[in-house]
Amino acid sequence: MGRVLLTGFEPFGGEAVNPAARAVSKLAGKSIDGYEIIARVIPTVFGKSAQAVQDAIREFEPEVVISVGQAGGTHSIRVERLALNLDDGSIPDNEGNQPRDSAIVPDGPVAYWSTLPVRAIVETLTGNMIPAYISYSAGTYVCNHVFYATSHFVAANKLPIKVGFIHVPYLPEQVVRKPHVPSMSEEMIVQALEIAVAVSVSGGQAN
Repeated sequence: MGRVLLTGFEPFGGEAVNPAARAVSKLAGKSIDGYEIIARVIPTVFGKSAQAVQDAIREFEPEVVISVGQAGGTHSIRVERLALNLDDGSIPDNEGNQPRDSAIVPDGPVAYWSTLPVRAIVETLTGNMIPAYISYSAGTYVCNHVFYATSHFVAANKLPIKVGFIHVPYLPEQVVRKPHVPSMSEEMIVQALEIAVAVSVSGGQAN
């Protein structure tokens, strides 16, 4: 049985929950198309988050790594296409770090493309009535940090692993006191991740 590593961040920015951590935890231990789901909640901390993903890759040797993060204010599942070599925190992370204008990997490539079948994932999601679109910016906070650092780790070590990142909206419980801010049910987010895994392990090429 192959393995897929799903990671989700712990709550940050004053939120009591993080839909990413909640959703990936629901999939822990499940099997999708013959692949076992390994789920890990990682710290919303520059450096430590990337290290946690790399440690899990060494331990479990997955074929696919999909990291998941919260994008408050988005209305859809955002399948990210590009990881940028830049840390520029708009707010401090959970340990008070706030790097500005810093390279994640000095002398590393400017960016990495996702190696997931991004377009196929989005088309399958929307075909299943789940709002989704391709995003060309994962930001410059810890989400992008993990996406880039994981991509670089896999490339530098020549590992046969697909790497990508997905942003998800707030949960309904997070927007009760945020008028006009969109959200998505936990059930739909979990279903979206199941679909993303299924498409990613189906043999589709990055696009």
